[in-house]
Amino acid sequence: MRPGVALDPQLVIMAKRPQTGRVKTRLARGIGKAEALRFFRSESAALIRRVARDPRWQTLIAVSPDSATHGRGIWPSDIPLVPQGRGDLGARMGRLFDELPPGPAVIIGADIPGITRRHIASAFAALGAHDAVLGPAEDGGYWLVGLRRRPRIAEIFGNVRWSSEHTFADTARNIRRQGLSLAVIETLADIDTGDDFRKWRQTK
Repeated sequence: MRPGVALDPQLVIMAKRPQTGRVKTRLARGIGKAEALRFFRSESAALIRRVARDPRWQTLIAVSPDSATHGRGIWPSDIPLVPQGRGDLGARMGRLFDELPPGPAVIIGADIPGITRRHIASAFAALGAHDAVLGPAEDGGYWLVGLRRRPRIAEIFGNVRWSSEHTFADTARNIRRQGLSLAVIETLADIDTGDDFRKWRQTK
């Protein structure tokens, strides 16, 4: 991770190396591998341009596979890269929360078209008064998770049913069972299926 100790808000964008058949696999079943890759490339680049360089927070891109940290032709050269490491999504996000320098931290995916700077600012504002924050997705998952990480870093990802309609509820349950306060911010759409994609295209 980045050297030194910081108390600034930290935004982590989780991203996979754009490669046919390795990104947006559920979406690819509905619209084809080439179109799914094109969507991932364009929306990831657009998201990074929108939110990564805001002076109100420090940004990292957590990449998968770990070897993608050497792919400087893929990622912006001015934003630090870190590996996601092994394990399921919960293990990887939990590791990021554990290893980041001190301070509030928010994690988002790289391919959610609706995320803006306003949403990120809203999440960090919520962490001023709550231990955790979630941004729900329309499909029962979530597009953002954040922790204040004071006075401790909570383990909130155990027994979560990932990529299902239960993902948000399972994570929220874990947070509340530890006696932590939870803020819930705006619901956004995650583009995971062909129907999601067609609906999104109609709104553009």
